[in-house]
Amino acid sequence: MKKLLYLFQFFLITILFLLIKILPLKIAKKLTSSILRILGKLTSANKTAVINCNFVFPQLDKITIKKIVNESWENIGITICEVIKLNRLFKKNQIVLKGLKNIEYLKKNNQQAIFIGIHQSNWEVLVPSIDRLNVKIGAVYRHINNIFLDKMIFNIRKKNLTSKKNFYTPKGRQSAKDLLEALNIGFSILLLIDQKDSAGENIVFFNKKVKTQLGFLKIARKFNIPIIPIKNTRLNDGKIELIFLDPIFHNNEKISDNLMMENIHRMIEDWIITNPKQWFWQHKRFN
Repeated sequence: MKKLLYLFQFFLITILFLLIKILPLKIAKKLTSSILRILGKLTSANKTAVINCNFVFPQLDKITIKKIVNESWENIGITICEVIKLNRLFKKNQIVLKGLKNIEYLKKNNQQAIFIGIHQSNWEVLVPSIDRLNVKIGAVYRHINNIFLDKMIFNIRKKNLTSKKNFYTPKGRQSAKDLLEALNIGFSILLLIDQKDSAGENIVFFNKKVKTQLGFLKIARKFNIPIIPIKNTRLNDGKIELIFLDPIFHNNEKISDNLMMENIHRMIEDWIITNPKQWFWQHKRFN
């Protein structure tokens, strides 16, 4: 029965994706943002988003919270559209890259990096953007329960890369193995660090201790690999701005992994507070 449901979902999503492909970019964005805004309200994830938003912004009224969550659903819809039309975004210079001196530093010194970002704006453009800068890159993705959709999304992600050597790996034991092997042969890696890691440490995030991954900090310290945060913002004109911030070197023995992660959390808290409608509130981050 579940397999039939997955096939039906796959059929509907396939039709939507085909429609997105043939529509002009602006119209396709309006379509997908409207669909997600309407359907998102009907899901349990909407309740999670409202709870999360209330937790971060206890001072805001219900109308403002509802507006932020609705706009978050719209952002997800636009992100889906952009993933399907990603090559067009690059051709039309819809992705603005800043802080490229930090990428040139890596290339000049033949050095790899651990890139970190969060589920904000369009997080799906991060790996393809790094890929197009001729950086060897590997990244983790969270698989979808629907095996048919999972395979389709994975293939779309792969097609959006220009280098056949760069890769995505599903979260779990295999991803840990794949990323370590990649680091050993000079690859950089990208991690989205704002989601819950049940095997992680309790680190303060928005004044609450939450399970957080610290493995990348241990790797950065052990191998002296710079950590490069990527600030990701959707601009008012529809373009996406990626800023490669100055590298963080986690080699000070006086700074523990926990303290470094708290510092990183404060940085991404600022990103979220500045552009709340662009963050993925629908994840159960605070329980």
